[in-house]
Amino acid sequence: MSTRLVFLLIVVAALGCQDQNRSAQTPAPPPTAVDSAVPRDEALRRFRDGLDSLDELTDGASSRDELIGRFMEAVERADTAELRRLTLTQREFAWIYYPTTPQGLPPYDLAPGLMWFMLETRGRTGLAKLMQERGGQPAKFVRSECDPDPSREGDNLVWGPCAIVRRQPRGDVVTERWFGPIIERRGRFKFINYANKLD
Repeated sequence: MSTRLVFLLIVVAALGCQDQNRSAQTPAPPPTAVDSAVPRDEALRRFRDGLDSLDELTDGASSRDELIGRFMEAVERADTAELRRLTLTQREFAWIYYPTTPQGLPPYDLAPGLMWFMLETRGRTGLAKLMQERGGQPAKFVRSECDPDPSREGDNLVWGPCAIVRRQPRGDVVTERWFGPIIERRGRFKFINYANKLD
């Protein structure tokens, strides 16, 4: 069995195990058709159709600490509009992230449509869970912790896994994963998605 086929089977299994209790405000995006016979360059050209090219991240933050600080404030306010502004858009995914991420390159060759569907689905599920369990409450944020060695992907640096350290009402300090990886490109930072490890 090829490495690519094994990877795709893992992807399908992971999608099948996701939480089905999504918030009505965050419906999953429609399934994306994937034609494995289409060459990577053509699949990317089709995915980019209608998405103007760009070479820089829009919005986001000027440092990782600023990004996480804005994230924590938005969670406390239950400000989902701000939280969405801090994550990759489809346009940024198509032109900035996908071209150099290992999952889109051999031997995996994950199609851009399928990969975007996976990121969006996990991110929407994670955001709904985050808002349900932590949104609108004081986070009592202490600090953030990220792996000190980011992955270099072309002009991008990808930081993660990252966690936040916060103080619970009784004074206990806990470490939790509230978001997914962070992309850095030329001094701008955004979250790739809000996949998390909340209990």
